[in-house]
Amino acid sequence: MVEPLSVVILAAGRGTRMKNERPKVLHELAGRTLIGHVLATAKALGPAKLVVVLGRDMAPVAAEVTKRVPDAAIVLQDPPMGTGHALQVAAPELRREGAVLVLYGDTPLLTEATLRSLLEQRQRDKAAVAVLGMRPPDPLGYGRLRLGADGELSAIVEQKHCDPALLAEGFCNSGVMALAAERAETLLGALQKHPGSDEYYLTDVVEIAQRHGWPCRAVEASWIEGQGVNTQAQLAEVAAHFQTRRRAELMARGVIMEAPETVFLAADTEIGPGAVIEPFVVFGPGVRVAAEAVIHSHSHLAGAAIGERAEIGPFARLRPGTVIGGKAKIGNFVEAKNTTLGAGAKASHLTYLGDCEVGPRANIGAGTITCNYDGFNKHRTVIGEGAFIGSNSALVAPVSVGAEAIIGAGSVVTSDVPADGLGLSRPPQRTLDGGGRRLRERLVREKPAGKG
Repeated sequence: MVEPLSVVILAAGRGTRMKNERPKVLHELAGRTLIGHVLATAKALGPAKLVVVLGRDMAPVAAEVTKRVPDAAIVLQDPPMGTGHALQVAAPELRREGAVLVLYGDTPLLTEATLRSLLEQRQRDKAAVAVLGMRPPDPLGYGRLRLGADGELSAIVEQKHCDPALLAEGFCNSGVMALAAERAETLLGALQKHPGSDEYYLTDVVEIAQRHGWPCRAVEASWIEGQGVNTQAQLAEVAAHFQTRRRAELMARGVIMEAPETVFLAADTEIGPGAVIEPFVVFGPGVRVAAEAVIHSHSHLAGAAIGERAEIGPFARLRPGTVIGGKAKIGNFVEAKNTTLGAGAKASHLTYLGDCEVGPRANIGAGTITCNYDGFNKHRTVIGEGAFIGSNSALVAPVSVGAEAIIGAGSVVTSDVPADGLGLSRPPQRTLDGGGRRLRERLVREKPAGKG
């Protein structure tokens, strides 16, 4: 039986070591804030209650929490007096049954599977406290988990207080823990301020549980999942681990990536099996790529949906609101924004399609621009099924081109062209016999002496 769950996310720190004004948990990883990653994982667990602990003057963080989890409770820790105090502040919002899971707003790589394993272990062993442990390659600064002969967790020891044997063991505290909800009030009520720091340490709950004779457990997880972010360098390291993991997941599902280390994914990127992602492709948030589509090198996609067997790039940019139909093509140096390209339609070269609807099988010639902005408002262009837009055309929105219509190359289209119509707006060509020769001779005569 799955027990009721309360989740508390501690995010009161401003993160001064990030060296900028942005709150640490609002720094982004793969197009999603750090706390956004943690909230997504917490939501996946299906908690009955989700509480986020913030510090003073963190309205932007509160807004991000509310945007992602509207029913989350936000409580204020002011002044901050340690992790134990943060959980004390959250305690009135928590359920009194089941488990209380404590997470941190700066640990974005934790997975649902790992957290479920921790919760299941706590429930199975009826532990008052279950702590997530890890073995990082560089354990400097981490507290250590001391285990008894029977494998029970007996203490969490700060690094400076560890003996050589415990340091050598290298089993580190990730900070993530699950408490028995019915024991939480007693455990938190017994916390004492540490001399010198004037803070309440959440790690002390293990020692308090031991005094009551309540069992405690440690569950080992990958050190990668337990990584927190405190500096820009650590953010970059965590991002690299995220990308490696996400690429591997997609390739395991049949996505083809010849040079996966050069592909950068967003947290919510969806790619179907058999799709080909060539080197140096960047995905922003909100991209869905259907099966067997091809994304050529050096393309950048955000907020776009790509249909089956469609072809994008190379050097293409798809912006939010773009929908590319099956077997359609967006070619090199083409940009599309808030545009629908019907099945089999093509825009193969050097084109901008903004606020545009392109029907199936339509062909957009090189250098075509939809002039969608008049300096004040955006306007829409509609191009019908099977229409042919000649090269170097400008379609001044709002305007429509009917099905099977043709626009002559170099035209500036300012009024609607009906189905099967032919739109031309360029001036007639004049050809002067011998004019080229006469012009060259005149330019030579007029050329200043000494000029190249």
